[in-house]
Amino acid sequence: MAYRVRLLRRAELDLDRIFQFIDASGSLSAARWFNGLEVLIQSLERLPQRGMVTNYDRHVHFLLYGNKPHIYQILYRINEASKTVSVSHIRHIRHIRHGARKPLQSL
Repeated sequence: MAYRVRLLRRAELDLDRIFQFIDASGSLSAARWFNGLEVLIQSLERLPQRGMVTNYDRHVHFLLYGNKPHIYQILYRINEASKTVSVSHIRHIRHIRHGARKPLQSL
């Protein structure tokens, strides 16, 4: 059964900011990249469980989109009772570390 994908207000604002930042209305390649991001988000209606669970909240999942250095993280929650996926936040990732590495320490 398909899930309903719902963008929360913060995610809508994040998408608007990304669209403006990459100038998707003025560049064909930027528009293609942005459309790919939207397609990935909408694909959560079929397989929302495929995302990784965050290390800070087992109810929040995430997917990554893009290539270094322009990688974005899509954060979302799955509600099995209502068959809804709520996308809450889309943020730029500045650094990715392998899970086997020691955690970063503050300076």
